[in-house]
Amino acid sequence: MVRKAPRAKGKPVKTAARNRSARKVSRKKKLRLGVIGVAGIAGYQLQNLSHRKDVEYVALCDVNQEALARRKKEFGFQQTYTSWKEMFAKANLDAVSICTPNYLHYEPTLDALKAGCHVMVEKPLAMNAREGQAMVDAARKAGKQLVIGFQFRFDPRTQMIKRAVDAGTLGDVIYARVWALRRRGIPNWGMFVRKDLQGGGPMIDIGVHSIEMTHFAMGSPRPVAASGATYTYVGDKPSDTVECMWPGWDYKSYSVEDLATGYVRFDTGATMTIEASFAAHVGKEGMDFVLMGTKGGAHYGEGKLFYDRDGYMFDASPAYLPQNQMFKVKMDSFVDCALYGKPNRAPGEHGLMIQKILDAIYRSAETKREVAIE
Repeated sequence: MVRKAPRAKGKPVKTAARNRSARKVSRKKKLRLGVIGVAGIAGYQLQNLSHRKDVEYVALCDVNQEALARRKKEFGFQQTYTSWKEMFAKANLDAVSICTPNYLHYEPTLDALKAGCHVMVEKPLAMNAREGQAMVDAARKAGKQLVIGFQFRFDPRTQMIKRAVDAGTLGDVIYARVWALRRRGIPNWGMFVRKDLQGGGPMIDIGVHSIEMTHFAMGSPRPVAASGATYTYVGDKPSDTVECMWPGWDYKSYSVEDLATGYVRFDTGATMTIEASFAAHVGKEGMDFVLMGTKGGAHYGEGKLFYDRDGYMFDASPAYLPQNQMFKVKMDSFVDCALYGKPNRAPGEHGLMIQKILDAIYRSAETKREVAIE
């Protein structure tokens, strides 16, 4: 008769039930995702999520049936809807990304939060700060994350400058110069030329990117007042007079500005100037920003820092910056935040501050005086 070896004290007994439990714990979670609005920006989002094995493409929503069918086939979504309300009622979702025109950010976000979903909404947060505040409040009440599609804060150059600011290399940031300029780049697609559907023109469309990455790099100070001016002199006329990259815009419905300028004051004492255009007579186009501090400065476009050391003025640039995958980082951050509870790196509160800046600039342009920001 063979005797069984005595069991070591404290060592757990292996059973089939315990093994099944262990397998359940080790099984990876998946974020069940829905998307509202399947046009261009949604494609970028989904392409930059294709590497994630912890995201399940569940439902798409759009009024365009052909676009729905195309995206469903392209990315393997399970369900399609033409009503987001029906989607929330029928699809079991954990999170939703809202890729609609600006006027359709507010209501779908509120409905998504009521349905228990985490939300990513593409920039800007909303049509105005009143809507944005309601969205932020709804997310807090629901206990869900509201993430803004601010990819430029994840650009390696922005991250490098932000670290320098946080480390005190620039001292106190006292001034920022921001621009997002096109010489003749009026969109000839979508709803970008209609103020009633977008909230404005280049300031809210492309200026928002430069403003937000600069504001982030500065340390996200609270805006307290803004002045602004807007000008329209090209977009409300036919496009066939000058050769350009996007001819044939809808000049008859054109109700936004060609050029907007702004001046913002923050609670830290810092100030910011902004230029944004769809059509401006400039020699160099692009988005960029410069920071000036009491001990140093920075230039996003050049990826450089400027400071004094050992009795000399230095221009410094990192020997290495990671590959710019800001859109991928943006989407990864959304999933990590919604699925694993990691910090929200582009929170609704930041989007709301940017929205208040935009509102104040446009209101100042109308009233021709500085506008206080609550």
